[in-house]
Amino acid sequence: MASAIYSCKECGVDLNLSPHYLFPAEVYFEAGNKGTLSFSAIDASKFRFQKEDKIRPFFETLDYWGIQRKRTKIICNSCGRLVGHVYDDGPPITDGPGQFHFGPSQVIPRAPRYRFKTKALTVSPHT
Repeated sequence: MASAIYSCKECGVDLNLSPHYLFPAEVYFEAGNKGTLSFSAIDASKFRFQKEDKIRPFFETLDYWGIQRKRTKIICNSCGRLVGHVYDDGPPITDGPGQFHFGPSQVIPRAPRYRFKTKALTVSPHT
């Protein structure tokens, strides 16, 4: 796996995101992947987190929509730019058959997924 440095496009600070924790682009998530990079873990000291709870219709993808959106904003600690969101649609935390044996559902706790907008990042090869 090629190593890369992910920086904030606004201020240029290294966000210390490890390609080791990057989900492959073809992995399916309810909230989608378009125009984003998703990580399973990040260095929380580089960011501020702000809870967001909106009650209004929203559409993530053609097939994924809802009325109440609960997510957390990821904000660059250095300049205050919004760089992404935390979603709770990562891999299931427990390895089980799911509710009524239908597989993972909202009832089963899921790992957080840190979804960064590609237009908010600068990606450069590690030298």
